[in-house]
Amino acid sequence: MSEDLPAQTGALTMVVDDDPAFRQTLARALRRRGYQVVVAEDYPSALVECREWQPERAIVDLRMPGRGGIELVESLVRSCPGIRIVVLTGFGSIDTAVEAMRAGAIHYLTKPSEIAEILAAFEGRDAPSKDGYTPSLAEVEWDHIQRVLAECAGNVSEAARRLGMHRRSLQRKLARGEPEEGS
Repeated sequence: MSEDLPAQTGALTMVVDDDPAFRQTLARALRRRGYQVVVAEDYPSALVECREWQPERAIVDLRMPGRGGIELVESLVRSCPGIRIVVLTGFGSIDTAVEAMRAGAIHYLTKPSEIAEILAAFEGRDAPSKDGYTPSLAEVEWDHIQRVLAECAGNVSEAARRLGMHRRSLQRKLARGEPEEGS
């Protein structure tokens, strides 16, 4: 699942999540902020990407089919010494947070988490960072629509209902595609 890495200056970051819409939304948000991004959908593909690209950072989903996030964190720490890992989960608990930290994660966040919160976690801060980038309203709207659509497993009618808009209006927004940075 590796992608050609554009010439960017940010730390090489791997995003591991079994939800394709969430994975791609997070990857886009990181790229807009100058990070190089590699994506993986599960334990085996994450190990392949780790060996190939040697990322400096990883954002790992806790619950995935097959071998889960805790096992992946342990394997990534062994395969990529020095990697900094933030674990994300929609099912947070104190027990899994402790387990993730013991496995080698530097931080543990519950979904939904804002990109600034995730980036701050890599720096050891709890407050969102002020990285100088302020997304446009169109970008924030697009990311929110993508998140709700992912929560609805791609069901446009259900997503439109949750967003409080007509289904056709949502379809038109989706057809226009992702807004350009700063628009």
